[in-house]
Amino acid sequence: MAHPGRRSRGFAYLPVLIFIAICILLWWQGARILSAAGDFLDVGEPPQKAQAAVVLAGGWAGERVMRGGQLARAGYVPLVLLSGPQSFFGQSECVPAMTFAMKQGFDPAWFQCIENDSTSTKGEAITILHDLRRRGLKKVLIVSVASHLRRARRVYQTDAPADLEMHFVAADPPGFKLHEWYKSREGRKAIFFEYTKYLSAPLGF
Repeated sequence: MAHPGRRSRGFAYLPVLIFIAICILLWWQGARILSAAGDFLDVGEPPQKAQAAVVLAGGWAGERVMRGGQLARAGYVPLVLLSGPQSFFGQSECVPAMTFAMKQGFDPAWFQCIENDSTSTKGEAITILHDLRRRGLKKVLIVSVASHLRRARRVYQTDAPADLEMHFVAADPPGFKLHEWYKSREGRKAIFFEYTKYLSAPLGF
């Protein structure tokens, strides 16, 4: 019969053994696990015909507005709506986004701005969904960077009216490949912040 003291000492080693097992697993399958963590965030769909593309704010390298312009150029949408929070020294984000799009050769007639003062994806969604209802739009493509799409989809699907059909289209993250995010400083920062926001959002943070 095992001595009670020996049994309790055995349980004390359990956290250490679990930690060692996790370390071995990460060493053996680390790249695959980390890649899967990045891929999980991308819920992008193939583009399809819609009434408009909605480009969410952010994308300081221009990747989001570029994706919106590409959708218009390819004939998927006749209109690209740019979310425009006041984030550049009191200037709407739409201004530099449209300037960038025109420099890339996109037709400025494709783009319109949705001005807002939001500081979060939730606040942005409320403003954008209100604007879409005002315009009478029933089918849109929501465009954001691939690493942001899962969180954006959860927010928009929660708040959108039942008669609004939304499809989520990904833009490539700037400066890194999502599947290999852990290999670059920019990738590590982006994925860390995205998971922090994704996991804390249900708690109201």
